[in-house]
Amino acid sequence: MYKIGFGFDAHRFSKDSKLIIGGVEIPFEFGLKGHSDADVLSHAICDALLGALGEGDIGSHFPDSDPKYKGMSSLIFLEETMTLLKERGFEIENLDSVIVCERPKIAPHIQNMKEKLSSALEISSKSIGIKATTTDKMGFTGRGEGIAAHAVALIKTKD
Repeated sequence: MYKIGFGFDAHRFSKDSKLIIGGVEIPFEFGLKGHSDADVLSHAICDALLGALGEGDIGSHFPDSDPKYKGMSSLIFLEETMTLLKERGFEIENLDSVIVCERPKIAPHIQNMKEKLSSALEISSKSIGIKATTTDKMGFTGRGEGIAAHAVALIKTKD
């Protein structure tokens, strides 16, 4: 049996944090504001996986009202989501994602992101698609106010 899930996340820029996307620290003048490390890509992937399972969203599993998640690496959220996925008898077939921002340039960091994510998710980096795009200066990402990410997950029952 196959199931598909979709995830989305967005965070505004902040001068008070580091920029972490896909588990990778990207040198940039701004980070992202959030309760955890505000890793938009990891959050979108978590939501896609949880959605495919019919298990709610990232906020229901890792609420920002819980102080234990303050500043936590979102790779831990992915690892815990993988534990749930395995308990339900599923594995990841494929992930695809898009990071939306005007800057910084994401392309130089994609391979490192794939390696970090593949380790946390226990899958081949070849099963992870990561793309980056701009919105031609339209909307909040186009105005340089933050970054958004979209993700789609295809999961299947274990053989």
